[in-house]
Amino acid sequence: SLRLKKVRSISGVNVIGVMSSPRGCPHGRCVFCPVEKGFPMSYTSGEPAAMRGMQNGYDAFKQISSRLSQLRAIGHEPSKVELVIQGGTFLAAPIQYQEHFVKRCLDAINCVDSESLDVAKKLAETSEVRNVGLTIETKPDWCKQPHVDQMLRFGATRVEIGVQVIDDRIYTLTNRGHTVDDVVEAFQVSRDAGFKIVAHMMPGLPGSSFEHDIESFRLLFQDPRFRPDMLKIYPCLVMEGTELYEWWKKGLYEPYDTEKAAELIALVKEFVPPWVRIMRVHREFPAQLITAGVKSGNLRELALGKLRERGKKCRCIRCREIGHRTLKEKIAVSPNEVQPMMLEYEASEGKEVFISYEEPETDAMIAYIRLRLPSS
Repeated sequence: SLRLKKVRSISGVNVIGVMSSPRGCPHGRCVFCPVEKGFPMSYTSGEPAAMRGMQNGYDAFKQISSRLSQLRAIGHEPSKVELVIQGGTFLAAPIQYQEHFVKRCLDAINCVDSESLDVAKKLAETSEVRNVGLTIETKPDWCKQPHVDQMLRFGATRVEIGVQVIDDRIYTLTNRGHTVDDVVEAFQVSRDAGFKIVAHMMPGLPGSSFEHDIESFRLLFQDPRFRPDMLKIYPCLVMEGTELYEWWKKGLYEPYDTEKAAELIALVKEFVPPWVRIMRVHREFPAQLITAGVKSGNLRELALGKLRERGKKCRCIRCREIGHRTLKEKIAVSPNEVQPMMLEYEASEGKEVFISYEEPETDAMIAYIRLRLPSS
């Protein structure tokens, strides 16, 4: 059967992004944030998940049903699904809306109109298509203990936190509406609740520099107050309609070009810890919507090319996992050579244990599990 992108399910799970309805952020608007009428904050009509959301009236049930049908049409048979709730700061929406939205997400996977969120969660335990993960995007100031408790009630397993940079001066300059202390607290309460943490980082922000960005990434992994499990890297872009666009027009700001961004990501990949997965590099904005900044859609490949030229490699989970390695590099792994590995490190006042099965010769990762001894 036709299968356009094996990589969509190469890790054993189909990821489905579902978009909540448009609303403003409580703190206002970041200087770099694009806003397009009819779309959630920071999303545009050029992004597949945002377009699917708009076409389905931001109805959770319709969005997921539509995406499942699309996946089946291109040869995937989803048996395990991970949901990612996107669309600005979901946890700032009215609580009744949040609960209804999550319930309808599960209803779509279960193929049942349930009477409550609790019933939907129970049905999801034995559904033919199994929901194996729920991710919620949020900002550090909307990731306090009450928000974490709410995510636990939804059955969330992972939280994506918009860190962007680790610098209060730049947070103020870009109107982020939070501080470094908020980031530290968000990591702490999320970790102790058992969530996996994805940090969103945005190199090239106003007030930063190439060297400062590299140091921000080093701090992210070396400082035990942070140390996320996963990472998304979104270089700052200039888009029409943003305050940053006005700064750029006046010559007050210049974003990284493709070459500079690829070099930065290559350097980050040299020191990223082996227990981190770099999930995404660059946003899915169409090039015509980007006034200035990175327009290439293959930024990760460009960065990996630079590493290869230097005789180096990235040891993040995505670059080492067996599915990607066999698909792209055609490596052969001998089951007899696979060995258990264990890494321990401090994070958010607790102890993290990363256990994996790997083949040392090819540096291929077969499986892993994360354990945590909480701070209290």
